Amino acid sequence: MAFVVAIDGPAGSGKGTITKLVGEKLNLVNVDTGAMYRCVTLDCLRKNILPEELEKIEKVLEKIDIRFEKNKEKELVFLNGENVTEEIRSTDVNLNVAKFAAVKIIRDKMTPLQREMGKKANIIMEGRDIGTVVFPDADVKIYLDCSVEERANRRYKQNLAKGIETTYEEVLASIKERHRLETEREVAPFVQAEDAVYLDSTNLTIEEVVKKVVEIIENKKNA
Repeated sequence: MAFVVAIDGPAGSGKGTITKLVGEKLNLVNVDTGAMYRCVTLDCLRKNILPEELEKIEKVLEKIDIRFEKNKEKELVFLNGENVTEEIRSTDVNLNVAKFAAVKIIRDKMTPLQREMGKKANIIMEGRDIGTVVFPDADVKIYLDCSVEERANRRYKQNLAKGIETTYEEVLASIKERHRLETEREVAPFVQAEDAVYLDSTNLTIEEVVKKVVEIIENKKNA
């Protein structure tokens, strides 16, 4: 297996932004596992499939094709050949992704795909169960945390920037409910890996978090 950095943390903790910046800095391939679950969720929502309709979900998983591409400006996500980079961050997907991510057959499909990526290149992968399930033997494990109020504030600002109309209170309630679903689910519940380095980003700037994550990785490499 190549060098693997696993970054886990709750929604809105900044995992996506930090993973991208650290990946660029250390020349690691950035893998956003959350985007993969969002693609499955979007595909099911478009087909009016509910999380409990397992037979229909299986048919979706048989044909689904998720691909990542990088252009000069940003990383793009393709679902069955269609650019869905923006759509997978929609309110509808936000409200449903935790429910679909808890479905065992979906996780059973995604986990091997994620592990395969770790065989092909040095990667930095973010999600909820990377250090506990996908790569329990990752070279570096980091648990990126943040207060729920600050996470809601960040997500609310992101929504405003994208033209998504929601209130702060709605975002806060959504994040709290998602955290409850993820920590209480039977399959791969969201927990901190015992050997992960805990990093609280509540009162840190993006630059400060990136610096700390880079230091953790380099210290591990040089140990």
